[in-house]
Amino acid sequence: MHLMERGDLADLQIFMIVVRCNSFKLAAIELGLSTSAISHAIRRLETRLSARLLNRTSRAVATTAMGQELADKLGGGFEIINAAVASLNAPGSGKFGELRLNVFADAAHQLIAPALAEFHRLCPEVKFTLVVDDRPVDIIAEGFDAGVRYGHLVPEDMIAVPLTGSQRWVAAASPHYLERQGVPKHPNDLKQHHCLQLLLGSNAPFKWEFGSDESATHMSVPGLITIKDTQTTIEAAKAGIGIAYLLESRIHQEVLSGDLVVLLEEHASPGEPFHMYYSDRRHGHPALRELINIIRLQNGLSALPRLNEG
Repeated sequence: MHLMERGDLADLQIFMIVVRCNSFKLAAIELGLSTSAISHAIRRLETRLSARLLNRTSRAVATTAMGQELADKLGGGFEIINAAVASLNAPGSGKFGELRLNVFADAAHQLIAPALAEFHRLCPEVKFTLVVDDRPVDIIAEGFDAGVRYGHLVPEDMIAVPLTGSQRWVAAASPHYLERQGVPKHPNDLKQHHCLQLLLGSNAPFKWEFGSDESATHMSVPGLITIKDTQTTIEAAKAGIGIAYLLESRIHQEVLSGDLVVLLEEHASPGEPFHMYYSDRRHGHPALRELINIIRLQNGLSALPRLNEG
């Protein structure tokens, strides 16, 4: 191959975004270009390399063997470029570009929303995209820089950074419901109550857990109403419809205001901390690191050291 020309770097970057998005259309939307411009860039690159890099059909885009080899090698190179820019420490340097997160609803409410104002102040140039999705997601395959999950749900091949301390899962109900139906003294008493059923992100039914370690028990509780949304569950509990099973941190304000009462506290179940997780290629993403530190500080944890501090 001849020496690279100025336009080749831009075409290589477009190629990498097409690979990440698995789509010419999504890559065009991300870059603010037409699909035709994306297609022309890929053709220029393939002509220059005398090799087919992508197989395209009307429904999908997939790398050829040579295309995948090129993408694997380029990934590290672009990370080195980004890290070099981030190390300049000029005002706003290292904070440009895009940050795409996939988080489940409770994390969006508890962690991301409170951090947004400070994040925008520190990283005003960053194009930030937040997708709230409770289903299990492969963040790499779907083009995200990072995600948030409970620690035990983070894939083993990912880097995981805790954003909070341990959580507690509790049962809670409104004073009005308790006056009408009585206060359960033991988890077994829930069999005589109306409970708000939960669904996991995978749409599987969720069994309520009480206690910890060897004494932990999982229960199927009675109830005719099933809700796959925490905020709606909270509103239903406040309305006196039934007992809800929730993260204690998620209903902090409702408990303070007296709208909800925590039940069976001695049987509360410990939960994993929220974790931000990402691949090792995103380790040096300066905006992501900034967001992680904002959230950690807001939740009583120390900030991560700067990359050049080890």
